[in-house]
Amino acid sequence: MKKCHLAYLACGAALVSAGVGAVPAAAAHQTLVVRPGESIQKAVDAARAGDTVLVLAGIYHESVLIGTDRVTLRGVGARTVVRPAAVKTGKDANGCAKNGSGICVLGTKKKNVEGVTVANLTVTGFTRAGVFGMATDRMTVRHVHAVDNGVWGIAQERSTRGVFRENVAERNGDAGVFLANTIKEEAGAYDAGRTLVEHNRLNDNRIGVTVRRLRNVNVQDNGIRGNCAGVFVVGDENTPKAGHLTVARNRVLENNKSCPKTERLPVLQGAGIVLTGVEQTRVTGNYVRGNAGRSPFSGGIVLFKSMVGATGDNNRVDGNMLSANAPADLVNTDTGKGNSFTRNSCRASKPAGLC
Repeated sequence: MKKCHLAYLACGAALVSAGVGAVPAAAAHQTLVVRPGESIQKAVDAARAGDTVLVLAGIYHESVLIGTDRVTLRGVGARTVVRPAAVKTGKDANGCAKNGSGICVLGTKKKNVEGVTVANLTVTGFTRAGVFGMATDRMTVRHVHAVDNGVWGIAQERSTRGVFRENVAERNGDAGVFLANTIKEEAGAYDAGRTLVEHNRLNDNRIGVTVRRLRNVNVQDNGIRGNCAGVFVVGDENTPKAGHLTVARNRVLENNKSCPKTERLPVLQGAGIVLTGVEQTRVTGNYVRGNAGRSPFSGGIVLFKSMVGATGDNNRVDGNMLSANAPADLVNTDTGKGNSFTRNSCRASKPAGLC
């Protein structure tokens, strides 16, 4: 392939079919089968819109770059394993490999790649992200095991209408699921078009789910346990402000690992659900138990004035069940206006009176 930059897919892929099995060309959509020892990338390069690349059980040492609309990359379950290449990436490696990620779905500056699905496989051991999407619309990631990757398990930037469902993200260096406008520049919140994160298992990462500088996202019905922080919803002083989000019906339990401070955040430990610098976000129906620590973010559900001084405004925390969180089940250190705490089942709050 020609050289590609990770930020955007700027070059076309050669149509290569060697080693790839396919149904007859007369079919409306092809299923291209990849067997152990064959190249997933070659099959992806040969795929047209609407095609499926089916990867059989085995270990595949490569990074995969997808830039064609409506391509489905599907394994046969956790026994389809994508790992880094066994040898150091050379000058001909694709942009995904050069960035240290496993599977990348990349659009361009002018056009989002649409309707790509990544499903039913394991991606592990990459220095950056297991699955990474940028400039995507309606990207779906489901039944993926993203385990032991250096930064993120599954990540998406500058994208809309994503669906992340029934994945397992464990032991990743930063977030199990990371959603953001962009990490390359300071910018206002991006409308993510009802991006959905649901029914995932997010354990033993730095943070279970991070939603950074976005609007219009639902994080719901996830199991989040054993991270340094469970859910982090982050905004700042840029406009439009982050918010208009929902965090609902998650089980957020014992996120008590201790993670060292970074350039952006102090030490993290014992943080259940944290809102910082966001507006008009609803946290409802969650079960939050046993999150305890000595970080500024510690507690069950925490409203925290952002590290750059941006306040949270008009956020609503209601109908949650909380117990055994410390320093308290509900914590509000924000100075913003219009934040409300109603109908929560809890025993202790800071300040008092929020339960």
